[in-house]
Amino acid sequence: MSTPTTHEHYDVIAIGAGPFNLGFAALSDGLPDFSLAVLEARDSFSWHPGMMLPGTHLQVPFMADLVTMADPTNRYSFLNYMKLHGRIYPFYIRENFYALRNEYSDYLAWAAEQLPSVKFGHRVMDISYQNGRYELSVLTDQGLLSFSATKLVLGTGSEPYLPDSVTSEALGSGAVTHSSEYLFRRDQILAEVPDSQRGKVVTVLGSGQSAAEIFLDLLRSLPEEDHLVWSTRSERYFPLEYTKLTLEMTSPEYIDHFHALPMDRRDALSKAQKGLYKGINADLIDEIHEELYQRSVHGAPNVHLRTGSSLLEVRPAGDTLQVTLRHDRTDEEMVFGTDQLVLATGYRQATDEFLKGISERISYLPDGRFDVDRNYSVGRAQDIFVQNAELHTHGFTAPDLGMGAYRNSVLINRLAGREVYPVEERIAFQKFGAAELEGLPSSILPTTATALD
Repeated sequence: MSTPTTHEHYDVIAIGAGPFNLGFAALSDGLPDFSLAVLEARDSFSWHPGMMLPGTHLQVPFMADLVTMADPTNRYSFLNYMKLHGRIYPFYIRENFYALRNEYSDYLAWAAEQLPSVKFGHRVMDISYQNGRYELSVLTDQGLLSFSATKLVLGTGSEPYLPDSVTSEALGSGAVTHSSEYLFRRDQILAEVPDSQRGKVVTVLGSGQSAAEIFLDLLRSLPEEDHLVWSTRSERYFPLEYTKLTLEMTSPEYIDHFHALPMDRRDALSKAQKGLYKGINADLIDEIHEELYQRSVHGAPNVHLRTGSSLLEVRPAGDTLQVTLRHDRTDEEMVFGTDQLVLATGYRQATDEFLKGISERISYLPDGRFDVDRNYSVGRAQDIFVQNAELHTHGFTAPDLGMGAYRNSVLINRLAGREVYPVEERIAFQKFGAAELEGLPSSILPTTATALD
């Protein structure tokens, strides 16, 4: 690698310009004695462009924007964006807390363009630690540039997960699409098969919101003679739980409770809580059922829903793919052919190769995951922080857009060494863990214990 040219130093460099680091930049904008650069490898902002299906909306209220929950008067709020673009009255009349996904993406792009700290087309290639600062080699259209920072915030996000059971030959067939690329491949997925003597078969694997949105789009778009398969290893198509007392778990005190648990109990709890953040919006489930019901009026639709079924293998079989599933309760295998396969199999934490040069300064758990402290540091010297890489240590609040401003308030206060934004410590009516029941009458307990016969 050639020697970097030029040099820029900042108090903090944030890597990655997703919603959480954009919120960090927005809340840091204009702060005195707090120089910040947000480095993003992409040339422009995009937020899940392959899933911008018409009519889809956020699963959290619009107040889960970049700044509102920390600073309601901030100029980078969603409502200010709507006002500046002449849309605040139509939004008000709509009387719906849930912004459309494409308008929220436009809002994020607008904020990214306004923020002077955000630098697109800056790919971090390598980081080292020298003379009390982090030295970054950054690839740009001007060549390799040098940046340095006293502290780092990692917000590089996640990458699409492709199961090992899908063979490399199947992945190279052109008939397998991850949900993140769905809109870009939609025309191909819907195209007629060369053999017009039979119906097309399209299969969706997964049971989260993305899988449901894609399934409904295909259900409404494929001809009725075609077959549509929707399979998941989950025991059912779980609805996203959004009741008020459950929402209280997206709170500082629940994070305190979760973070204090032993690692094995955190992992077990995370598995049990998937329905709290990976489920399907209940209205969408109703839409799907209504569509199926309407199709059933004149006979059973060519739709096949299977739950509790694990994927064993996907491999090419002539001009199609052969899919093998195993029903987990009966141990029976189901083998069938499909023309197109959509994998709504979610995401995994991105592997950041550029961290290798500073790995000794990062705290890891024995299994290789980040060891994230309560206030989001993974640095042995408390100088490296993470955004949305702490699901295993902080619980399902990690990917929640509504908690982004809270986490950024904690980060900014910690990095600035002062209270820039007040941080709520208790917001829930309930208490988590074995908290003492305060205020109960002391006379309710007997003064002496009586032995039972």
